[in-house]
Amino acid sequence: MAWAANHLARTFRHSTRVVSVPGTALEISLRAVEDQLKICGHKRDADVFELFLSQKELTEVIDLSRFKKLKYLWLHHNKLNGITFLTRNYCLTELYLNNNAIFEIEGLHSLPSLHILLLHHNELTDIDATVKELKGMLNLKSLSLYQNPLCQYNLYRLYIIYHLPGVELLDRNQVTEKERRSMITIFNHKKAHIVQSIAFRGKVDASWNPRSPFKQKPAQRIPPDFSFVNNVDKTVFDDPEDAVFVRSMKRSAMAITSLNWDTVPTREEKHLDEKGTESAQMVTITLR
Repeated sequence: MAWAANHLARTFRHSTRVVSVPGTALEISLRAVEDQLKICGHKRDADVFELFLSQKELTEVIDLSRFKKLKYLWLHHNKLNGITFLTRNYCLTELYLNNNAIFEIEGLHSLPSLHILLLHHNELTDIDATVKELKGMLNLKSLSLYQNPLCQYNLYRLYIIYHLPGVELLDRNQVTEKERRSMITIFNHKKAHIVQSIAFRGKVDASWNPRSPFKQKPAQRIPPDFSFVNNVDKTVFDDPEDAVFVRSMKRSAMAITSLNWDTVPTREEKHLDEKGTESAQMVTITLR
């Protein structure tokens, strides 16, 4: 009887054991924040300058606007899908969001002091929406977007450099002057023609707005009364850029000079002195 009573008591305790059920995503986030505050010994929100919330399995984050002086935020290696928790963190300078599942970054434009932004290894697909959100960050110098679907776009790197001219380090690689010149040629035809006109001493407006939208330039045609050789007529152009184009066509020529081997005597001819002592001739071919 004693054995049966003990067995019944153990069964009852097992059946009534309290099972801890995890809270909601925001509750988990709140606990993670509170744990960090305890570890750092912060008692006031105004004393918080950094938060380390990486590798917490977070899918959502509580509103962090209470930390007015927050400057450094680590949220990498979580399971975040979006960024809606940074609304009034105007002092934030470094934000680490890499290795998440973020598919949109709406809300980042409200971070004017951001200097470093890591977004690699996420699910960003819309390159235009991403660029639009980042354009307002005038202090952004270091940006990483690699290992996102949007990186598969043709000329992705030059496109980012063109729309975010302040970025100096993109995907861990320094932005070079060659890349800046290339993006001007590809995405800003007006700027490229101005550079060409300066080379030909043209006087045109050299102002340039890097935020101007991309426009496909129509094909340029040479006037029917124009001739490349001995053109003494002053052809009038409706568009000054057409004049620059024609001038570049006139001056962009390649000359190849080679020895005319037909005028060089062979060994037998030299021995017989059939071709006399005339010097060999040079042949010049001009290509356009």
